[in-house]
Amino acid sequence: MAVETELKLRITPGNLAVLRKHALLKVHQLARPVTRRLQNIYYDTPKLDLHKSGMALRLRHAGRQWLQTLKGGGSVQAGLHQRNEWEVRVRRPALDFSFPDAAEWDEHLPPLLRKRLQPVFATDFSRTSRMLNFQGAQIELCMDQGEVRTEQRSMPVCELELELKSGATLRLFELAQAILRIVPFELESVSKAEQGYRLLSGYAGHPTKFAAPVPARTDTLADMLKMLIWSCLQHFQNNLGGAMLGDDAEYLHQMRVALRRLRVVLRMAEKARADRQLAGLYKDVSDLCIGLGRIREWDVFIAQTVQPMCKRMPVHAGLQALLAESERHRATCYAALRSEAQARERQRLLLRFAIWMNGAYWQQTGWQQQMQDFATRRLHKLAKRFASSGQQLSTADAARLHHLRILAKKLRYSAEFFAALYDIKKTGPYLATLSAVQDVLGQINDIAVAHRLLDELAENAALAEAAVLAKGWIAHELSGRLTALRKSMQNFNKQPAFWKK
Repeated sequence: MAVETELKLRITPGNLAVLRKHALLKVHQLARPVTRRLQNIYYDTPKLDLHKSGMALRLRHAGRQWLQTLKGGGSVQAGLHQRNEWEVRVRRPALDFSFPDAAEWDEHLPPLLRKRLQPVFATDFSRTSRMLNFQGAQIELCMDQGEVRTEQRSMPVCELELELKSGATLRLFELAQAILRIVPFELESVSKAEQGYRLLSGYAGHPTKFAAPVPARTDTLADMLKMLIWSCLQHFQNNLGGAMLGDDAEYLHQMRVALRRLRVVLRMAEKARADRQLAGLYKDVSDLCIGLGRIREWDVFIAQTVQPMCKRMPVHAGLQALLAESERHRATCYAALRSEAQARERQRLLLRFAIWMNGAYWQQTGWQQQMQDFATRRLHKLAKRFASSGQQLSTADAARLHHLRILAKKLRYSAEFFAALYDIKKTGPYLATLSAVQDVLGQINDIAVAHRLLDELAENAALAEAAVLAKGWIAHELSGRLTALRKSMQNFNKQPAFWKK
């Protein structure tokens, strides 16, 4: 068994052609590039048992030989795929388990399962590969163009694969940085095999929520923080494509949630050990949050205020004009978000995170703090600040409510991060009531944002009357939300701190 470590980059054919001619590759290549056609047949059972267990089995026709390969396990982090790989040569285009070391495959491909294997999809692409020496690392760069196909469907493939043959993993990301300065691309977290399975099932993308990693008892604080950072970055990436291409506002909302969670984890890391690169990453994440937040404000304002009013009063010309102007502002924000310049900056930020995560910060000694001790102290401090800020909610002080909302997010995200370390019977009710508080605070904030956006729109005299009407529409909501907030806070305050023994 070998461990395959490769970085996948999704790229357009035009940008691939530009890169192919660039001097960067010639400067670092050790030999002339070689182009081959690779035809692959993927096998699974009728119920896709291999895919469900995280495995992929293929036959590859390369030149005059056939290779039988089993891949599985491992992880995907910011486009970096690390998987276990078993590979043998076979004499003909058919699965063969008669080779001497076949017993090593038995754990993942037991004999009873092998009898049910059948072709499920294929990939067919041209690969131009060259070996590079990049800052002391041996990296094979492959340019792949072709397609994935099933009996009913097909889709094009155009990507770069940077496979580490020797040297430090971070060199893959540094090479990707150098490539990004030449042409744009997107870090790809989905393998060709996974693309095939998605094509096979008619997979339709959908917004995805955060999935908190479950630490092992032997994990250190550094291990836990790294898992959380990678999980937040993956959450962000999982929703990025949908936000760039579709019109479902939930994708962008989940991107913002991912970044807010990421900021909470980065603050934890800073409490454990300050770092200049960490501070720079935190600032850039915060700046991106602000940009996405502006778009989210228009999404919520249109969906929760303007559209319901237009539905109730469909012949009101002023409201229709207000809706049209709001949608124009939102479209401008989305256009900037989807520009090539901002797309490159997002990929650059992900690469910087990957380099930092594979760098010296995490390799230093001195991470002596126990994970649960750190979590208990952090949760206690955040809960104390939240309780103090939550007193005397009799007035609608916008600044105070905003501060309370921020503290609620920090406490909730931190509690969710560390919940697996404590008794689930206590963490469940605590998180449920805290989530209810945060929801109400979010609704109150939406009302405040709506007022601010209406003030902006009212600067256009033609929209002033409709803006006044809209303010009257939302005015009655605030008192109800404040009442709901006091009740939700009362319910939350009854919950014991689950981290206390």
